[in-house]
Formats: sequence, C-alpha cells, structure tokens
Amino acid sequence: MFNYDNYRVILSCGATDMRKNINGLAEIVYSNFNLDPRDKVIFAFCNNARDRIKLLVWEDNGFWIHFKRIEKGHVVWPSQSDTEITMDLLIDDLKKYNHGTGNKKQKNKA
Repeated sequence: MFNYDNYRVILSCGATDMRKNINGLAEIVYSNFNLDPRDKVIFAFCNNARDRIKLLVWEDNGFWIHFKRIEKGHVVWPSQSDTEITMDLLIDDLKKYNHGTGNKKQKNKA
C-alpha cells in the first residue's frame, strides 16, 4: 500500500477548488488533461492560497485521495499559463512541493 515509486507525477498548474472530491478531480484529469485518471499517475492539485494539496491516485481497483493542509506558510506552486496546464514531475520533485517552502521569517524590530 502506498508504493508509488513506479508512478508518473502530473502536477496541475494553477489553483484547483479543494471542495472537489474524487469524481470532480477525475473529471478534471479526463476533460482538461485528456488523460485517463486510472493510469499509473499521481495527479497533484493545489488551492489558490497554496496551503492545501490533494493527490489523486488510482491503485489496483480504486482511487486514493491524499490531502495535506499546511499549517504555517505555503508551497511554491506553478501558475497556469495559456500553454501549460500541467507539469510532469519525478516523485522526488513532488516530495519537495509537499513541504511548506514559502515560509517567511519575521525580522525582529529593535
């Protein structure tokens, strides 16, 4: 369970409505990306505030949805452009996106 080493990773550029469930995210993959959501792919989505990430994964006979809420800071996530709505990543690259890297340290004012 949760062995995604041989999976491809596709990141959805821009913001995604985090109210979407498995069916809603699978519809985005099928309609917008022209891909089968049951392929051996981890589909990654992020909200507008960049503090929530959802992963949609098909494994064996059903979907997994993984959800992370970042408590402090945010992730750096690519914006959607006219020509790029997805990015292909390696699994190690996805792990970097999964950490809140946008933390800003407050400077002490003297």
